[in-house]
Amino acid sequence: MTEVIQIGNRTIEARELIPLLASYQMLPQLLRELIIDEAIAPIECTPEEIAHAQQQFYAEKQLTQEADIQAWMIHYGLTASQLETITLRKLKLEKFKQATWGHKLESYFFQNKSKLDKVIYSLLRTQDIGIAQELYFRIQANEQSFADVAREYSLGPEAQTGGLVGPIELNALHPAMVQMLSTSQPDQVLPPTRIAEWFVILRLEKFIPAQLDESIKARLLNELFETWLQEQKKQITSLPNFSDT
Repeated sequence: MTEVIQIGNRTIEARELIPLLASYQMLPQLLRELIIDEAIAPIECTPEEIAHAQQQFYAEKQLTQEADIQAWMIHYGLTASQLETITLRKLKLEKFKQATWGHKLESYFFQNKSKLDKVIYSLLRTQDIGIAQELYFRIQANEQSFADVAREYSLGPEAQTGGLVGPIELNALHPAMVQMLSTSQPDQVLPPTRIAEWFVILRLEKFIPAQLDESIKARLLNELFETWLQEQKKQITSLPNFSDT
């Protein structure tokens, strides 16, 4: 029997599924989920963890009554067994991440700490070197405050905040700005420097070192997981018998 599903007047057969998934650009997502399923299959959960995961899932989906759960299952065409699998999937995935990379987090954090550190800084930018130099000297001589000069002359959105930017991770900044801010002291006004099409004046306001707190741990776990997942996908799609059609 080749029939898979009937939608309106259309019957979709098994041989049509892969071409359909490809045409709807859904094959990469399917591959991702299959890799995850295989990875988390051996993960075991305690009865307490299972109960908590189910409660959390129902709360997220706002399924407060048994009737709501049944209606949700019907809507997505799920059996009770499939629903249980779905409710546990997130928990199993987090346990897989922790078991696989949890012991590597501290070293990975210190390898990437310089990218995670944050800064608050003041910025003034113009496309005229003469104006940039004049404004720099005004600030240095205390003729005008950095904030006032930035509001009046800076050509970027920072003009709206008196030049103040951040907190922002160093990783998000232009490499030249990272170098300048990383080697300067708070309240030190740096002379005009050419970065791309701009002449910029910078002043470090505050350096905020990254800490390995829970939010950073979760972020780094996800980074390690996504790197692994992309490598798995690459290996599978490079196999001779893999086809997207």
